[in-house]
Order: sequence, then C-alpha cells, then structure tokens
Amino acid sequence: MALDGIVTRSIVHELQICVGGRINKIHQPSTSDIIINLRSQGGNRRLILSANPTYPRVHLTEQSFPNPQEAPMFCMLLRKHCEGGVIEAITQYGMERIIAFDIRQRDELGDISSKRIIVELMGRHSNIILVDPSTGTQYDGIHHVTPSISSYRVVMPGFTYTEPPEQHKLNPIQARKEDFLSAWHKAGEETKSSFWLVQAYSGLSPLIAEEIYHRASCADDSAMKQSHQVTPELEDIWSAFSAMMLDIAHHQYQPMSGSNSKGKHVFSAVSLSMVQEDIRTYPSISACMEDYYGEKALRDTVKQRTSDLLRFLQNERSKNIKKLTKLQEDLVEAEDAERYRIAGELLLASLHQIEKGDKKVELINYYDEEQKSVTITLDPLLTPSENAQRYFKKYNKFKNSLEIIDEQMDIARKEINYLEGLLQQLAHATLNDVDEIREELIQQGYLRERSGKNKKKKKNDRPTLHVYTSSEGIEIYVGKNNLQNEYVTNRLASHNDTWLHTKDIPGSHVVIRGASYGEATLNEAAQLAAYFSQAKESSSVPVDYTLIKHVRKPNGAKPGFVIYEQQRTLFVTPDETLIKSLPNAVK
Repeated sequence: MALDGIVTRSIVHELQICVGGRINKIHQPSTSDIIINLRSQGGNRRLILSANPTYPRVHLTEQSFPNPQEAPMFCMLLRKHCEGGVIEAITQYGMERIIAFDIRQRDELGDISSKRIIVELMGRHSNIILVDPSTGTQYDGIHHVTPSISSYRVVMPGFTYTEPPEQHKLNPIQARKEDFLSAWHKAGEETKSSFWLVQAYSGLSPLIAEEIYHRASCADDSAMKQSHQVTPELEDIWSAFSAMMLDIAHHQYQPMSGSNSKGKHVFSAVSLSMVQEDIRTYPSISACMEDYYGEKALRDTVKQRTSDLLRFLQNERSKNIKKLTKLQEDLVEAEDAERYRIAGELLLASLHQIEKGDKKVELINYYDEEQKSVTITLDPLLTPSENAQRYFKKYNKFKNSLEIIDEQMDIARKEINYLEGLLQQLAHATLNDVDEIREELIQQGYLRERSGKNKKKKKNDRPTLHVYTSSEGIEIYVGKNNLQNEYVTNRLASHNDTWLHTKDIPGSHVVIRGASYGEATLNEAAQLAAYFSQAKESSSVPVDYTLIKHVRKPNGAKPGFVIYEQQRTLFVTPDETLIKSLPNAVK
C-alpha cells in the first residue's frame, strides 16, 4: 500500500498549519468521506477525511464536493460536537496510519468540552471515529464494527475506544544500528530481499523497503544471510536506511509519483530513485495525494452510486440496437414488396390455368423484359382469386409499413444516441451530476420516482454548474449532463456567447461567456469540449463552435439535443494536464 506510516507522518506535519483553526462547516458527500471547512492562519482551508476501503486518506484539498441535501447521521453528530470548535492538536499514533484531531468546543450551555476525531487509514478496515478523550468513550464511527464482526474491538456508540492490535515493531525514526542488525539476523533466510524491513519496522511499506535496497544497490540479500556476517552490502543497506530515516525525522520530504519497474503507478513522501517513468513532483504531500487519489476515488464512488443506472442504460441501449437490427431486416423484406404485386397481377391474368388445391403454379412474367417464367407459391385451401388477393394484401401491407419502418428506425437511432450520451455523461459525472441524470430519467419516464417521505425537493430548478476559468480569466461553463447542458445553452448563455461541442460525438455543451476573448480561451474551451466527450482518449478531435444565437432545440427533442449552424471546426487532442491546471468551481 502506498499510504504508509511515513506518508502519514508527512501529512500530520503538513496539517500543523490547521492547528488553531476554527471549523466552520462539516459535510459528508459519500458514505466514507468527511469534508471539514475551516479557517486557520488567515485563510480558508478544506480538509478531507476518507475511510474509503480502497482509497483511505487525509489531506488538504482544492476539490469541490457536493453537500447532500440531507446529512447522514454521522455527519450531524460531527456537526453537533465539532462545528465552531478549534483544532488544538493533530497527532499520529507512533508510526502507525492513525491520525487524531483534538478539538475544543463550547457546548449548548457554554461549557468548554473536548472531542477527538480518530482517523484510521487501514485499507478495508479504515474508519473515522468520534471519541470523548477524557473517558475514551466512542460517540460513533462512520463504519460500525459490531461484536459479531470483531471480538477484539467494537466501533459502536457507548463502547470504549480500543486501538487496532499492536504489531510490536521497531520505530524506524528511533532506529539504532545494533537493533537494525539484530532484526536482520532474526529475520533469517526465509525472509528474502527487502521485506524483512517491513516486518521489523512500523510504518514502512514494501515500496520504501525496496527503495532502501535500491539506494544501497542491493537487489538480493540471500547470500548475505547465508554468511551470517555483517558484509559491506549490509553496511550499505544500513547507511541508506539511516539516511532516509534521518530526513524523515527532520521532516525533509520530497513528495512524488511515478511508475515502478512493473508499470504500477505509485506515490511517496520521499524521493524514489527506483522510479524512472511518469515522474511528477509536488510542492506538498496534499497536492501529491490529491493528484494520485482524487480522480480514482471520485470515479470509484460514482461507480458505486451509478451501478444500477449503468445497467439500466446498457440494457435499454441493447434493446434498441436489437430493435434497429430487426427493423432493418423488415425494411429489406418491405423493399421487396413489388414482387408481391407482380405475383397478384400474374395470378389474376391466369385464373383459368389454376385450380383450387394447387400448391404452386409456373407462369410467364410479362413484367420482365426477357419474359422468363416464374414459380408462384399458392395456398391449396384458397381459390385462385383468393390467392391473388392474398398477394395484393401482402403488397399493400409492406408498402404501408415502409413509412412506419423508416419512422421507427429514426426513433431507435435517436434513442441509441440519447442513451450513449447518458452513458458518456456518467463516465465524467460527479455525485451531484449522477443525481441530476437520475432526475432526468425520471422526468423522461424511464425510471419511477423513488418513494420516501423524507425526500426533499430542490429549492430551485437550477442544476449544478461547472465553471472553468481560462488562462485569460474568461469564464467557461461546461454541462456534464443533459439538464446542465439545457440550462447552460438555453437559459444561462447570451446571444453573443460562444457555444462549443464535439462534431457528431456525444459530449458536453461548453459555453464561453462574453464576446471578447483570445485564441487561448477558445483553445481551452475546445479542450474541455473534447475532454468531456466520448472522444476523450482520441487525437485530433473535431470540435464545432458557433454563437449561441445559431443554436436551437427542435420541438419535442430529447433533453440536451440541439441543432446549430454557421459553425467552424477546430481539431484538438485532449490534454488532461491542461484541463486539470484550469481553475474550476462548482456553483
């Protein structure tokens, strides 16, 4: 796991800037995440505490998170005991992945009380627990651990807080050479290469142990173990280990990320000499973790929230593709309707040659230039005249169905395009966007409205707005679902604003506000249109742009569908680094 005790130590050191800060607002955007807005040292800061089983973390964040209309119970508990409070201390438990926030607050009676938020960054066992530090009693945890789950420690209101089981490892910050050598000898031959460091010292991940061996230019210590002697190679490992720990003890960090020899993307609070590809360095561990975890965690949370929507949309799309295939088969048959009319005409002209009970008849086709004979199948239960009428009925049926088939094929194609657009929007959606996509499907009659007495209605019909600021300081609005697209294009934008969209590719509506802007803004807006489209991974993506006054929605069209004219086309290759560098906000 990339997040080890060393990363945790660097986080706690960086977060000392929050000590003395006052907590203004707390909200819980998902089942595992808590967002704390606070003011400290003259500035507003946003702190994320995440007990996500896949991406647990604590760091300062610039990312915007939705504030649910109805706060979960744990969030309301934190608001009651911590909002308005002052952070007095932020500490780490030894070198473990446990961080404690001590908070002083005045209660309803004006008395000063202390609370402690404990964040355990333990993979799938991660948790956020509110504790009374004077008694050790738990108020609650974001994830409950009942006695049936664990007999060692229970995370439930009223139970005493118990730390995770101790591993009885050495503290690497306080490492002595004799303890280091003793741990190495104790590891024995069964522990190959660098992993003995992980077993001997708390807070060390396999990644850091491997880095220490890399710095010591030692790939395998099996030969050293067999000799049972303190070899020059072991001395090199000790030197690399002690030098790294000295930097960590003095909080000398160099946050970075990159790909290791196996192609796996990793990050670290210390410089990794063994990483040679996709290297990025960061001014802070928070910036590093935000870049490494932010998008992954959001996509993971959205994926959980949208699993039912994805399944529904994919099923609807498959049904419409099958329907279109069947209609195309019917069209081929209907386009062959002329042969039924000819068969009927030939039968009428040759009634004297046919008797009831005949199963087929061979007649000269007078409509054919070469006048070849043709075999016509008959129903033996019908008279010759009735057989002729049967062919005329088939002819009329297929002739009339041609218009209906064309109409149904057009509906099916539009439906497939609409559903593919929604699937593309889900790929880029935030949690707020997902709720709006669900609301749109309810409005369009695809889904039933969820029942529930406590369901709150929106105060207004304005959807979430994603606003980017270009390098020239111009506002660029991006619609990430159809409700946002409709609002941005049809209600927010003015006649002389510029509208952009990928050409013939499902994607976001993008609007540049104002008539005065430069090439840089136009290029960045086109980048946004290409990035938030189905062609995100493509190169030379065509992006149309025109004035809003040339864009309109046809009557009865699906949400988000527009037609436009007098457009010009740019070709851009989406640049994720550029997109992420643009200041953005959610309104």
